[in-house]
Amino acid sequence: MGSHWIPEPEGFDRVLAGGRVNRCYLAAMQGRRSGHATNDLASIEALIAQGRLPEALAAAERERSRGPHQPSAHVAVVRVLMASGNLGRALEAADEGLRRHPSNPSLGLLRGVLDHRFGRSDAAIARLEALHRSGPPNATEVAIALAEALHRAGRRAEFARFVQSEAGWQGDERSAIFLARLDADADAAKAIDDLSRLARAGRESTTRRIAGFEAVRLLDRLGRYREAFDLAAAVHRDTTPPFDVFAFEEEVVAEERMLAKADLAIPRPGPDAEDLAFVVGMPRSGTTLLEQMLDRHPEVRGIGEYEGLFNLRQELVARGVWPERLRSLPAAEAAALAADYRARIPARGGAEGRVSFDKTLHAWRLLPAVAAVFPGAALVHIERDPRDTAISMFLSNFHPKSWGFTRELASIRRVIALERRIVRPMLETLAGLDRGPRGVSIVYEELVDHPEREIRRALDAMRLPFDSAVLAPESNTRTVLTLSHEQVRRPINRSSIGRWRNYEWAFDGAWDALVRG
Repeated sequence: MGSHWIPEPEGFDRVLAGGRVNRCYLAAMQGRRSGHATNDLASIEALIAQGRLPEALAAAERERSRGPHQPSAHVAVVRVLMASGNLGRALEAADEGLRRHPSNPSLGLLRGVLDHRFGRSDAAIARLEALHRSGPPNATEVAIALAEALHRAGRRAEFARFVQSEAGWQGDERSAIFLARLDADADAAKAIDDLSRLARAGRESTTRRIAGFEAVRLLDRLGRYREAFDLAAAVHRDTTPPFDVFAFEEEVVAEERMLAKADLAIPRPGPDAEDLAFVVGMPRSGTTLLEQMLDRHPEVRGIGEYEGLFNLRQELVARGVWPERLRSLPAAEAAALAADYRARIPARGGAEGRVSFDKTLHAWRLLPAVAAVFPGAALVHIERDPRDTAISMFLSNFHPKSWGFTRELASIRRVIALERRIVRPMLETLAGLDRGPRGVSIVYEELVDHPEREIRRALDAMRLPFDSAVLAPESNTRTVLTLSHEQVRRPINRSSIGRWRNYEWAFDGAWDALVRG
């Protein structure tokens, strides 16, 4: 169940946060350090690969405390924290390592990737460009990170120049994906062929997955819907492991028992959390558009898919109060957890904005805890036609473990049904509590058709006045790292509404109840 909560990166961010960075560094360190130390670092890598992240972190921190003068020990700590989704702590660890070893290429690369993950594209690109010019031993990884940052930031001319001029990475299979991205506009058919070939024959699972879903996106764009669907199904079979939907169901049932017993309220010290707002919704339900609109407001800063709620859940589990003993959480501990959540927010988003808007996609599974720890926070619930949400998830590259239910429409339908089963009654009940959250429910299609009316409702829940800037999300310069990063650069439009009809043959009567709502 725990692995379903890791807020892991997508695409090349996952590659760069994964074993390749540190394996390259370990290879460079061979012969420079004792065999004992190198074996310790290799053991940490093995623990990461096995998903034994708490053990890996403990080992990495021991290595760092034993040899803080060794940059590889700092790299190991940063790596584990990134793999765990603890990006705030990873940033602190990377900065500590760079203070001791300012020219270390592995730490420089990881720091650049973290800047990118935090949406600070200009800083990430500047750091990675400087590192790339220095000719580091990890030059290929730096080139991959730089190309991805330029692509995600929408700096198309710079991206094209860099990809066309970069010679040192041509022997790496991942470079084919960036070259195909360049071909996509001029010769989409060639790009599809190249990507499909890599999806079938690539050496690494992550590369095959990225290439496959890039090809799926292009096939869909060209109206080759059957091919898009079949390729997505093949990529899922190859790279998405079986997923335990029962873990989701167990928590929903536990929360339903809490509702039945009216066992949600706990003492809530301190002022209301008027400075916090959380999105409540499924992936691909319009959450990125909503965040980009709100982030344009002068008093709101979007903080992306912040890992704060993931860390909160870990703490509640460790205390033995989640999910069904939440009422026993002491008020002082609730206040301390809230303070810890806030402490790492400044690393994300801009410096301005009185209200932080958290777009984590797991909030719907943690609503009682949000109400307990953040009294009076705003909850902005968004729903979309479940078929549009489902087909978009199925055709997209979500993390194969954290979001493994996207491998089949049937499992996607089960999870959407669970979300709708718990969120609506939970929001209604929480709103009736003393100092309960201020909630609002928005329908994506209504947001697109009546953006000012619907965004005013969200701002009312956040106790903020309307500002016309929110109606131009395409003017937001903040880098979007979600799968919607291309769509939100365009003005609000209806192009994705009814997309499921292109795949109507994939939906049967089992969807009727969800559609009726």
